[in-house]
Amino acid sequence: MRILRNLLFIALLCPISAVAQYTEMINTNRPGVSQGAFSVGKNVLQFETGFSLGKEKHNLLETETNAFAWDYSVRYGFFKEELEISLIGLFQSNKVTDSRGVNPFEFTESNFRSNTIGAKYLVYDPYRKKVLEGPNLLSWKKNNKFQWSDLIPAVSVYAGANFDFADNPFTPEQESSISPKVVVSTQNNLIGGFVIVTNIIADRITTDFPSYGYIVTVTHATNDYFSVFVENQGFKSDFYADNILRGGAAALINEDFHVDLSLSINFKDTPSLFYGRVGLAYRFDMHKEDEFIEEKGKAAREAKRAEKEKNRALKKKKKETKKNKKRKDSFELEDDGGAGGLN
Repeated sequence: MRILRNLLFIALLCPISAVAQYTEMINTNRPGVSQGAFSVGKNVLQFETGFSLGKEKHNLLETETNAFAWDYSVRYGFFKEELEISLIGLFQSNKVTDSRGVNPFEFTESNFRSNTIGAKYLVYDPYRKKVLEGPNLLSWKKNNKFQWSDLIPAVSVYAGANFDFADNPFTPEQESSISPKVVVSTQNNLIGGFVIVTNIIADRITTDFPSYGYIVTVTHATNDYFSVFVENQGFKSDFYADNILRGGAAALINEDFHVDLSLSINFKDTPSLFYGRVGLAYRFDMHKEDEFIEEKGKAAREAKRAEKEKNRALKKKKKETKKNKKRKDSFELEDDGGAGGLN
């Protein structure tokens, strides 16, 4: 689920210099198809997958399609809390009935709709600033109502490479090809258990059939273990364009495992489509200790400078204390030697 302990950060504020990406509960992009702004956390390996059954009907081509699809995602956080790498793909198999002739005939087709390797990086996190500011200790109401600052989203950038195979009925290119994909993701965690994720997507942009689109996902956590969502996806290219509406629910089984169910429909008949999807997500949590995102910009530089000056002063004080102690010890030894000579 996208509803995570991020929503509880304000209630767990403490005087630290940053906010951890890692969360105690699994952080997934399911049950929708958008990408949230946050990574899974450093040293977390996560698998997300789903299986879909659907029907498509194309009025102009007079075809009906029974489809089976398997979507998958492997995500891993490494090097920095803000960074994750991923493999994201979808394999589909269709059984098509063509009714244009006197005698309808059937054929099958299958291949990868997408297969993309990429990386996502969190470039801006407004929730870190809220943690640093701390809660209003005098007003519960102010801490639990909408604020204009809630409209400022977390922002991440994803860049990947599509690997398309030859003779693929789901892609415009007839030959095997590699092409770039870029996604800008924003995420707003709102009071009341609502999360809004927006993706702006440019796909296969170096090919003869680039695709541009968006995804808007609204998720609501009814409690810590159950959430519902609604999602709208639109995309357009010279090869295919569509607008799809999705809705469904997800349940958290434990902190590392979740399951989900969703439905998808569109609003045209070339083709019309209806899909049901069931999925799950599981993470292998190898996160050893909380690691925090460093501050950036002028405030970060001033904080680092102050920290260096503080460490330099402590080091100097420690050195002087050690030197003074050495002088005192030397004086006491000489004094004792003199007293001993008199005895």
